[in-house]
Amino acid sequence: MDNRQAIGSWLSGPRATAEEMGADFGYRGERLGLPKEGPGSVASFGRRFGALFLDWALCLLIAYGLFARDPQTAANWALGVLLLLHVVTVGTIGSTPGKRVFGLRVISEGRDRLGLGWAVVRAVLLCLAVPALIWDRDGRGLHDRLARAVQVRI
Repeated sequence: MDNRQAIGSWLSGPRATAEEMGADFGYRGERLGLPKEGPGSVASFGRRFGALFLDWALCLLIAYGLFARDPQTAANWALGVLLLLHVVTVGTIGSTPGKRVFGLRVISEGRDRLGLGWAVVRAVLLCLAVPALIWDRDGRGLHDRLARAVQVRI
């Protein structure tokens, strides 16, 4: 093995290396019975990140306008607004404003609307940030796995 091949396998990660050796992981969402592409397929990281960024900007704007003029205090309030936004919107219509703009929806693993209790669990874990940074092979964050949820395209 030459240096380029070794560096290439390191940069592309363990999944790519395992696939080169013949392992078949399938596509994201296959284990959940979701389609590979189109509506109902697992949302991409880019869409999920964009939706979260838009929701966070909206929450900062609300917190700054209603609760605090100091940026640090506004950021603290924004986390509470984000928690409330996610509980209310995901628990009722399945989508935050950012998710709606990016064409996403949060559903339960059984493909129904996520219940209010699971929406609370998911929102609290999302606000802790660390669970959202740990993903499984279906592209779901730990906060989605623990809440038995999946973000899909609409």
